[in-house]
Parts: sequence; C-alpha cells; structure tokens
Amino acid sequence: MNAVDIIIKKRDGLALSDEEIKFFIDGYTQDKIPDYQAAAWAMAVLCKGMNDHETAALTRTMAESGEMLSLDGVVEKAIDKHSTGGVGDKTTLIVQPIVTACGLPVAKMSGRGLGFSGGTIDKLESIPGIKLDLTKEEFLAQLKAYGTVLSGQSVDLAPADGKLYALRDVTGTVPAMPLIASSIMSKKIAAGTHLILLDVKVGNGAFMETLDQARKLAEIMVAIGKNIGRTVKAELTDMNQPLGYAVGNALEVQEAVRMLRGEPTAPDLYEHCIESSALMLEMGQVVPTLDEARSLAENAIRSGSAFESLKKLISLQHGDVSYLDDLSKFPAAPLRAEVSVPATGWIAEIPARLVGETSVLLDAGRVTKADQIDHRVGIIVHQKVGNAVHKGDPLFTIHANSQEKLEQAAAALSQACKISDEKTERLPQFYGIVA
Repeated sequence: MNAVDIIIKKRDGLALSDEEIKFFIDGYTQDKIPDYQAAAWAMAVLCKGMNDHETAALTRTMAESGEMLSLDGVVEKAIDKHSTGGVGDKTTLIVQPIVTACGLPVAKMSGRGLGFSGGTIDKLESIPGIKLDLTKEEFLAQLKAYGTVLSGQSVDLAPADGKLYALRDVTGTVPAMPLIASSIMSKKIAAGTHLILLDVKVGNGAFMETLDQARKLAEIMVAIGKNIGRTVKAELTDMNQPLGYAVGNALEVQEAVRMLRGEPTAPDLYEHCIESSALMLEMGQVVPTLDEARSLAENAIRSGSAFESLKKLISLQHGDVSYLDDLSKFPAAPLRAEVSVPATGWIAEIPARLVGETSVLLDAGRVTKADQIDHRVGIIVHQKVGNAVHKGDPLFTIHANSQEKLEQAAAALSQACKISDEKTERLPQFYGIVA
C-alpha cells in the first residue's frame, strides 16, 4: 500500500477501503506522507467526492488520531450541540442551561471565533475568572457530578483534522463536502457524546450560502453519525441576518442572560433557542413529543431554573456570577454611536456577513488566531428584516474602542441595510430537519 496508488484511485473516482483511508490519514498525521501528496489527495476528494462509508471511515480515523473521551460510566447519556458558525450566534449560552435545567446532561466542547463567526469560548471569557481550559479529568468529573460542563478543546482531539484543515486552507480544497463533514464530526465523535444536534446555518453569513449546500452537508454529517453509532440530527437555520440583537462578546453574553431571566428579547433568538432546546430534549427522550419538549423549555425560562442553571455552570468553572445578576458590571466600550435608518419603508436586508465583518474591524473578532479581541466592543442591531421603519429610527448602535474604528464601522454599516417601499416578509428561522 502506498500514497500514490491511493491518490490515483480517488482521482479515478473509485471508493477507498477503510484500510487505505487509515493508511493515508495516519501517514500524513505522522509526517510519513508529505504535504504535496496530501494536497493531491484532498483535491481528488474535492473533485470526485466520497460515499457515506468512506466519509464515516475518514471521520473515525481522524477521531482516533488523538485522545478519545468516553462518557460510559460518567453519565447514562449526554448531548452536545454544534453550530457551523454565524453572526450573533450565542445560542449555546442559552440552550445549554435550558436543557440541563430540564434534566438532560450537556457535555460541550467549544472553540474560539475566527473571522466574522464568533466563538462561544470568547464570549464566556467576558466573565472574569471563568476557567475554560478544563483537563479531561476535570471535564468528566464536572459532567458526572453536575450534568453540565463547557470547555475549550484542551485535550488532544482529532489532531489529524487540525493538520488537514491547515492544508485545505492553502490548497483550495476547503469546500470539499466530505472533508468539511469529517472535520466537524471527528471532533464530536472524539469528545464522546452519545447524542449530537447539529445547527447548520444557511445564508450570506454562513459557510453554506445556499439551502442545497447546507442540506447536503447536514445529510453527510447525519450519515456519519449513523455509520459510527451515534444519534445525530441536524437543523437547517437562517443566517441571512444577525441572530438576535447583539454582535460582540460581552454584548452577546448580556443578551443571553436577559433572555434566560425572562426579559424581552429578539423573537428570532427566542424561537431559535426554544426549538433547539426542544430538539435536544426530544433526542434525549426527556419527553416523548416535540410539543411537550417546547413547553418544558419555555417553562425552564419562566420558572427561572434555566437562569439558575447558567449561574451554576459559571460558578462551577470559577466565573464571577455577580456579573450575571448585575449586567452593569460588564465593562463598556469607551465610544458609542448610532447609525439611523436612512429612509421610511420596510427593512428588506441586513446582511449578516457585512455586520460580522464590521464587528471584526471593531476588534470583536479575529483575522488570525494570534489576534487579540476586545470583549467590550460590538454592534447592537435594532431592526429585523420585515420591520416597518421611519427615517431616523435607530438601526445600529456601535460600541467601539477608538474614534477611527468607530468611523470606519459607521461607514460600513451605513451600507448594510436595504429599505423597500413595499412590505417585506420576515425571514424564516428554520428550513427543516435532517435525521
């Protein structure tokens, strides 16, 4: 068996065996196969694709390239939720407390943001003292004792994915569906959760800009789960406008807290979080129907148990819970400015990508992994597609750390909204479920 024969076989559109996939991925991870051969193989996969069995074998091999967590003997079952990334997506901060308050353990490993897509770890680091680099032993012990844990990926999960992803990024092979799906799922499989809900974003602020692309990716990932013996569902959700009102780390934490405290919130964010929570509770067989699961999730907010669950999670991981009780404790950006609605009519478009890229300009996100973020800065989006507005109504509030960046952001955001003379429809929040 050799790398050239495997490349040729995939180039010719033939299916690779489990042994060939393992030989190639292990060889590349261990530096026995050079970058130029791995690049040729990745391009062959991009052009010729992989069947479900191949993709599952690739995912399993990547997962097994590093440490594998087992939750057996820790909890009877636990669930994880993964989002493919978006603008203003603070749903984990809301959904995890709801689900755990309803009795289903959540074992969550999250990442940092890169580009215009924010990361849960960055958001939570707005809270002083919080510990998010848990060891494997700390992660499992907290899950066993309390049924809720959220950590960065401090254990060595799927190192083959990290190496292959870096190669794809510089060889034009990022769009290869089997490689995208195996990249996401290998880390989830390695993390050991029994149940996985995938939130696959669709739209101009998502990696998958069309519904067909998003559905195809979801189908591949769900098939991987079935092949490997995990229960996986995927929801297809909108990312053509920012989710909720807040974009930026501390601002998003505050918005999440307000929702969990039962305060008025963006309808799209509320709908999204209740639906995601309900799907997770149904998958975990906490209740038999989705309608009962929705009622359970809504009651967790009304009763205050979801907010207490968030406080418990933050406290367990040494965060200063007083910030959740008194949101004025969060440091504010030194400069603020408002961008107004330019004309009377109906909001037709607020492109999520442009808003997200502007938040990066303000230092709310990173261009490279080495960049430092400012947790204070960001954007409040006051309107939603479908809203009737008058000229001069608030459209955006910019939270900035310098006059120069504030002015740059204001110039960018002044182009970020389209107004229609005719009534426009609200964007759908959900496009379907893949199971």
